[in-house]
Amino acid sequence: MIDKFKKYKITYSIIILNTFVYIISALLSQDFIDMDVETLVDMGALYGPFTVLKSEWWRLFTAMFLHGGMTHLLMNMFSLYLIGRGAENYFDTKSYIAIYLFSGLLGGLVSLYVHPASVGVGASGAIFGVFGALAGFFLAHRGQIAEHTKRFMKEFAIIIGINLVIGFSIPAVDVSAHLGGLIVGLIGGFVISKNLKWIWGYTIAMVLIMFVIGSILPTLYV
Repeated sequence: MIDKFKKYKITYSIIILNTFVYIISALLSQDFIDMDVETLVDMGALYGPFTVLKSEWWRLFTAMFLHGGMTHLLMNMFSLYLIGRGAENYFDTKSYIAIYLFSGLLGGLVSLYVHPASVGVGASGAIFGVFGALAGFFLAHRGQIAEHTKRFMKEFAIIIGINLVIGFSIPAVDVSAHLGGLIVGLIGGFVISKNLKWIWGYTIAMVLIMFVIGSILPTLYV
């Protein structure tokens, strides 16, 4: 058990942290199945008028560890359990964390741009980023591992397709955050797989993009 945790320490640590935060939100909401929206906002959910107009940008980070209900949490953590361990086999700690965080943060910004007045929570953008990173890795090395790449891309397309269908079918699921995280992760996975040193260029590029989107968002509330 300890050896398993050491091997996939980032994935398991994120799952534990999300579960811990969920328990706190459930206790405050006095409901373990569905979270109270006001409680989520108080705990740091994404909410445009607060995030953008009051410059509470820290909500981009905190919202990644909040979930709207038990089903939301279980779906996200199960997805992370499946895909996160694979990512830890191909990326070092620094790269995994960078991809996860930037996918979640930029997924949140995209969500704010598309839904400026909605309340948003969840690790979906970051998790889709990990999906994207694995796709980026296999694309970067498709020449050397052609068979593995072909099989993975088929499975990847099926998983992404199912998630997008679910997302478009359920109004509460924010597909824009999923797509934003997916693209950010795909770019990160491809670039870093080509050359580990390019993580710095990726980091700088993502920070600049965040500043650009952040500077545009206030215009949506005029």
